[in-house]
Amino acid sequence: MASTDFAELRSLTSDEVVTHSYVRDVPLPSGGALALVTLDNGRDHTRPSTLGPATLLEFAEVLDAQKARAAKGEIKAVAVTGKPYILAAGADLSRVSEIPTREIGKQMAQLGHAALGRLSELGVPSFVFINGLALGGGVEIGLNADYRTIDSSIPALALPEVFLGIIPGWGGAWLLPNLIGIENALKVIIENPLKNNRTLKGQEAFDLGIADAIFGPASFLEDSIRWADGVISGATTVKRPNQPGKLERAVKWDVAIGIARKMLESRIGTVALSPYRALELVKAAKNTDRKTGFAAEDEALADLISGDQFRASIYAFNLVQKRAKRPAGAPDKALARKLTKVGVIGAGLMASQFALLFVRRLQVPVVITDLDQERVDKGVKYIHDEIDALTSKGRISADEANRLQALVTGTTNKADFADCDWVIEAVFEELGVKQDVFADVEQYISPEAILATNTSSLSVEAIGSKLKHPERVVGFHFFNPVAVMPLIEVVKTPRTNDEALSTAMVTAAALRKNAVITRDTPGFVVNRILAKLLGEAMHAVDTGTPFEVVDRSIAPFGLPMTPFELLELVGLKVGAHVLDTHHAAFPERFFESKNLHRLAELGHIFERDAKGKIKGYDKQAVKIVSGGSSPMTDEQLLRRIEDGLADEVHRMLDDQVVEAAEDIDLCLILGAGYPFQMGGVTPYLDRVGASERVFGDTFHHPVIRGVN
Repeated sequence: MASTDFAELRSLTSDEVVTHSYVRDVPLPSGGALALVTLDNGRDHTRPSTLGPATLLEFAEVLDAQKARAAKGEIKAVAVTGKPYILAAGADLSRVSEIPTREIGKQMAQLGHAALGRLSELGVPSFVFINGLALGGGVEIGLNADYRTIDSSIPALALPEVFLGIIPGWGGAWLLPNLIGIENALKVIIENPLKNNRTLKGQEAFDLGIADAIFGPASFLEDSIRWADGVISGATTVKRPNQPGKLERAVKWDVAIGIARKMLESRIGTVALSPYRALELVKAAKNTDRKTGFAAEDEALADLISGDQFRASIYAFNLVQKRAKRPAGAPDKALARKLTKVGVIGAGLMASQFALLFVRRLQVPVVITDLDQERVDKGVKYIHDEIDALTSKGRISADEANRLQALVTGTTNKADFADCDWVIEAVFEELGVKQDVFADVEQYISPEAILATNTSSLSVEAIGSKLKHPERVVGFHFFNPVAVMPLIEVVKTPRTNDEALSTAMVTAAALRKNAVITRDTPGFVVNRILAKLLGEAMHAVDTGTPFEVVDRSIAPFGLPMTPFELLELVGLKVGAHVLDTHHAAFPERFFESKNLHRLAELGHIFERDAKGKIKGYDKQAVKIVSGGSSPMTDEQLLRRIEDGLADEVHRMLDDQVVEAAEDIDLCLILGAGYPFQMGGVTPYLDRVGASERVFGDTFHHPVIRGVN
């Protein structure tokens, strides 16, 4: 590659951790040699090999050298593999997110195509031996080669780009559908990233047709070389049953694209750009050549890299990967109390989900209690049934199931809580009830045992106010469904001591949850923001704005569902209670809604078909909210909500509800499903000018936006 090529990109390589391309010749059983290129950044497995500009330039130069050797007859083939356990984790996102212009973004796309594309231009067969983790550009290394083998034990293979606000832009969007068919490609490129970035194991990738052969880890490299030798010599025939033929291109391709588009529109709306750009590229791959497909990827990647959503996605990615793992304000882990037994007060659905999670993750005895034995027995049965379901799905072994079930007991005698280190309540959301159950159980437990409450709206300090030892009380707010939602809001009261707080944070991590510390204030973080949004939405309806206008006005936020869908999901009675609680706490800023209470009595807002799909707004619901005389337009309501949220977030930061705006965004991403492409809420509020309008500044310096 000429030294003048991609010159502007070289400014981004000064501190790049370069993944080098090391070459050695391997003798083939049939004679001759295979040039084996090993990608290695010189770090251990905790720093996967990535592909920045310097890495790609070196890789291209190494392949050019192998092409020259092949022309001289020195080698029969070229193969690429990675350092132990890792092929490559894709593009170096720190480099990509620093790209200053669209033109340089396009150069990055072209450099990827130029470097990886050399694998198809060597004059001899090219192979990629997928020996470990392969993400994004790591997968595209393989796709650009003629043949691929895969280790059956690899932990993950995926094209996560759509999740990060971009597209597979180094050949993936064109090469993959032409290799494994349209439906399989849509699954890997669009569906899996939107399912919380689902990855493939080695066997799954092989079954889809991404690899041509699969071998076990014990002798993966040796087996791959022997297999490659068979392909080179003609002794081994490569069959690709999933590769699309004329019939698939003529009949199935456009139908699959149409189904995928409808799925996207119903699931995520139309604000997120990357899934739709990926869909366009995959659709075009049906009847375009490689050069045309790669050029389209260059343009799409340049647009997205330089746009707002990619920058917000990288911000969100860093929150989840870094800030969530080092929570702000967390005390020393050494202060945490070791948990040897857990008590759960309540045996209803939520409490039973807690108990199941604690026994699975901590593997310690868990005892549940309730008002009577019938409820206790029902809770224990639910937990045992869920463990049996995990066994039937192959998630745990029969032996582990028996062990977990034996650890779960139920009782109506609080004396059985005497040796618990951690007791969590999940009873009715009423202050007096929660105070009474804590005061009752305190008689039986040690003074050092931690008391946790799952309240979503009540004062944690007030819940512990009748205790002899209120310093051991901490909020531990799960989100529903407990097993799936990754966030726990850990609530610190003015009295909570460091031992209780540290224990809560360490316990959250042991449960494989991300914890954010919040002050004891109404709604904490997630429910306070949702109460603001839902309150404004209901206020707009109450004053005459149609449901449909409210939906349209909030669409630019890119939320996974409308406010009214969310109200039905959490329960209309719960939603009304949340609005009432916030109105009581902040009457000048939060609305209550009598109409929402009436809708709760009706039981629904939407008319749905037999499968639960929304057909429209229920006529009775529309009648209940009719009569308002001050309707707003889409634009008026959007601006009102933007400014209201900017004001509320700014107040929360002034009141030190959390340490920084990043913590609010992290809570919304993990606890309320705010999309990565929006970066939570504060980057959006900065970009649209709400922050400046409300408090004359921005939450972020510089503002998180693209370079277009």
